[in-house]
Amino acid sequence: MLDISPVLLLSSGIIFLLVVARLNSCLFVPLLKHMDDRAASISKDLEDAKSNGADVNGMIVEANNVIAEAKKEAAAIREQAYKEAKESADAKLANAKSKLEAKSDDFAKSLENETKALRDTLVSAMPQFNDSLKTKLSSI
Repeated sequence: MLDISPVLLLSSGIIFLLVVARLNSCLFVPLLKHMDDRAASISKDLEDAKSNGADVNGMIVEANNVIAEAKKEAAAIREQAYKEAKESADAKLANAKSKLEAKSDDFAKSLENETKALRDTLVSAMPQFNDSLKTKLSSI
């Protein structure tokens, strides 16, 4: 039947235990250490990513504040430029109005003087017109 040799069984058991011990020290321990290191690295990277996310959110808030301030400054500058342009246009308009009024007054005065001169010449020439009219009527 089956002959089981105790020496062979014992030597196979010892060899098996030696192989398991050697595999444990050369393969399993470094593999488990690498897996633990990798898990620690992943958790550290996750924490860094979370802190970077918080930093990014802070930077976004800061950028939004800077943009809001820039918009306020641009609105103030635009309002100031509008006021200055309006004042300049109003001053030019008032100057042009006063010049036109002065020209209009000068024109009215010259027209009045010409009207007086024309009336005076017509009044002074009235006797001649009357004489010429009488001569024409008498010739008819």
